[in-house]
Amino acid sequence: MKWIVGFGQFWWDFIVGDSAVLAIGGVGVLALGYLLVEYGNATLPQFILPLGVFGAVAASLPLRD
Repeated sequence: MKWIVGFGQFWWDFIVGDSAVLAIGGVGVLALGYLLVEYGNATLPQFILPLGVFGAVAASLPLRD
């Protein structure tokens, strides 16, 4: 059982790491891309996904005072 917990902790640290906002944004962008291709057209994600990734990275950065 201990190795299962260790395996889960490894993947949590690998995916989430230092920023949960970036991890959630990345999963959200992938889900949005899937939905756009599945229910929309295949060319729209080429323009939307880079903007979504940029937005997720910008949202995960700390603000300076």
